[in-house]
Amino acid sequence: MAGTDGGAFRRMLRRLTSDVEVLDADDLSEDAEKSGAQRAAECACGQEVTVFGRLRSVEFRPQDANASLEAELFDGTEGVTLIWLGRRRIPGIEPGRTMRARGRLAVRDGRKVLYNPFYEICQAQ
Repeated sequence: MAGTDGGAFRRMLRRLTSDVEVLDADDLSEDAEKSGAQRAAECACGQEVTVFGRLRSVEFRPQDANASLEAELFDGTEGVTLIWLGRRRIPGIEPGRTMRARGRLAVRDGRKVLYNPFYEICQAQ
């Protein structure tokens, strides 16, 4: 098979033999890279970051007087928790939505977190 791209063959073989969740994570990671966002797995605490991915979960946390809306954004490499303080609901922020979020990354309880991030809901790619 002279002249055949071995990389393309390996990718095709991987697609035929991989778990659906692995393939979905690969697609999300590629979409994030194409959009110019950083990979969550490569982001560090204190950095100003832009991440792109799909919301896995959205939850209202009415703890004490510090109510917050929390959503997990997964970009194919790692999850980032988005936290909007003092919010009960934000129209359009729901599981399955694709979005871009920007802010300064923090770490809370071992999880990467963006507090009150700027966000844009995107069309699925």
